[in-house]
Amino acid sequence: MDYSHRRHTRDTGRFPCAAGRSTGMRYHKGGHGAGGTSGGERGPHEVELHQNLLAANDRHAQVIRGLLRAHGVFSANLMSSPGAGKTALLEATLKRGLDGFVMGVIEGDIETTADADRIAPFGIQVVQVNTGPFGGDCHLAAPLVAGAIHQLDLHSLDVLVVENVGNLVCPAEFDIGEDAKVVLLSVTEGEDKPLKYPLMFHEASLALVTKTDLLPHLDVDLGTILANIRRVNPSARIIPLSARTGDGLDEWITWLVDGAKKARTAQTDD
Repeated sequence: MDYSHRRHTRDTGRFPCAAGRSTGMRYHKGGHGAGGTSGGERGPHEVELHQNLLAANDRHAQVIRGLLRAHGVFSANLMSSPGAGKTALLEATLKRGLDGFVMGVIEGDIETTADADRIAPFGIQVVQVNTGPFGGDCHLAAPLVAGAIHQLDLHSLDVLVVENVGNLVCPAEFDIGEDAKVVLLSVTEGEDKPLKYPLMFHEASLALVTKTDLLPHLDVDLGTILANIRRVNPSARIIPLSARTGDGLDEWITWLVDGAKKARTAQTDD
């Protein structure tokens, strides 16, 4: 069976974004009137719906996590705002290679197969997931990822990278069964984004500061960007890199390979 390029549009449910799950930040919609609450307080039905949606998502995520671990596959969830360089990073990674380890990719977007079309020429397994048919969600939820994983031959994979929908808020809310959340921040986005959008940086164990080759042309200080990331998440590992020049790429690839080795060892131990 040819897994080189598939598009996934199975109807597996829709999970609206619900910010603030992990940091205690408030989630509020509606104001006064029917269904709303005054003073910025949440009503009981809204809280119950929010919790039920996340609980359902987490059940799917646990199934995914167990499946990937049973196959010894290390998984990473790439998250960023649009244009931060997620697909370019994957292209550069595939050109360099993973020291004999095999990578598969799930591409998430609202519409088009543009990103999967860029990855497919590398001859790896890639599945495109579009949220457009389900209301155009700004993130991937676990049920959609589960459907895409079923189209992959996990026996032949060591690493699975999920390129999430471009959004600097919602993707961090949803567990999709990954081993690690990775946030990308392009230097072109400025120094203040970790402070303005802290949830994603708080949830990520690895932060990639991308497009560093553009620093000489920008009024941006890399040190300030790094300090702001550490202010939100002191324990996060940070790798500045450029997919164009290759600076920092070896450290990123080593991180992936180390994850693959640990996943393989854990599978053997089990």
